[in-house]
Amino acid sequence: MDYRQLRAFVAVFEKRNITAAAQQIHLTQPALSGSIKLLEESLGTTLFIRRARGVDVTDDARSLYPQARRMIAEADNLALRFRKRGERERLTIGIEQDVARKTVQSLVATANACVPDLQLHMLTGCEGDARLASEDLRCEDELFLPVLSERFVVALAAGQPAPETAWTPASEPDGKMSWVICPTHSSHQRLMSIYGPAANSPAAHASNFLLALDLVAAGIGAAIVPESLAQETLGVHARQLQGVDLRRRIGLCYPAQSLDIGSLTLLRNALDSD
Repeated sequence: MDYRQLRAFVAVFEKRNITAAAQQIHLTQPALSGSIKLLEESLGTTLFIRRARGVDVTDDARSLYPQARRMIAEADNLALRFRKRGERERLTIGIEQDVARKTVQSLVATANACVPDLQLHMLTGCEGDARLASEDLRCEDELFLPVLSERFVVALAAGQPAPETAWTPASEPDGKMSWVICPTHSSHQRLMSIYGPAANSPAAHASNFLLALDLVAAGIGAAIVPESLAQETLGVHARQLQGVDLRRRIGLCYPAQSLDIGSLTLLRNALDSD
């Protein structure tokens, strides 16, 4: 396969129409069809099912698409390096809530190391060429590259006795816990079985884990939170959940179209090789 064949494939995949794809990349229809045919022959598979009004994509085409986008972006970025010497590569990353500072700092360090002359723009929330977020916040049409897997822990105010063992419901003298819960958070349903009946009368509500930890540190109650956030919160200590392996994944969320951005492709490749 070559660069022209991959460009033809991506155009047809996105347009679902040979004629429209040929117009987009300034090829004649026979030339584009020929490129697709050569690509299918080199891969030994069918990528498109021709219909009267366009094409349908096969499962193999869906698998190839993000890889083709990445390969095209890498080739384009290589050319840009020579044409844009002295210019900075721009990359905009959104940071969703409830991501620990050390995770953000690690991502920034990796980006700075793998992208020459990087100009990084960091925003909060659902913004940018890619987002650093929990996997449960990934949009349906986004790809996800995990960078961290971490467990949930029980966060308690530091003034309480230091933990020596993992926490279980039996650890509490009266079998109850004053919980700070996050009922609107995307992870709430996963935690309900641990809260038990005490979730019906919580000590407080919070909209995210960071606010919940502020309430914990103030002595309002306990919360189930990701370990990295508990470790970074003053006035809080954490106990492991006994008999429960509850985890979350943090990673890069991005649409396939963002792979046209050379700096994001370099960052993705660096993270994927770790």
